[in-house]
Amino acid sequence: MDDVDKLEAICKKINKLDPKMRSARFINNRGHLVAGGMKEGLLSLEAQKQDEMMFMELALRVRMRHEFDNEFGEVHFSMSYREKVIIMSFPLSDDNALLVSCEKDIDFGKMPFKILKLISSLKKSPMKTF
Repeated sequence: MDDVDKLEAICKKINKLDPKMRSARFINNRGHLVAGGMKEGLLSLEAQKQDEMMFMELALRVRMRHEFDNEFGEVHFSMSYREKVIIMSFPLSDDNALLVSCEKDIDFGKMPFKILKLISSLKKSPMKTF
């Protein structure tokens, strides 16, 4: 199993955390999709071209947020509560990020911490790939 397959498996685990999850995607530091996608059976709310713009914007935000690490500490996740969906991003090593979307009625007070716990447990396992 190569690294992309492992990342795909992680995305599937994240999508299975709750029926209200919509997508889980790994984005590299240049804003390109590495692994993951929409949950099976769901359609993206945006066009593929818009996905690419969102990924590039996320990569830039992840890099820029490091500017304040000394003052505030490292970012563990960021969340946008939007009109149609909640979007969460989790910065990972080397400016890579996990981008997750879910329905607005999910328990957003708990879900990011479930994802952090899953990521943390996987980082400690032998299949560490991020």
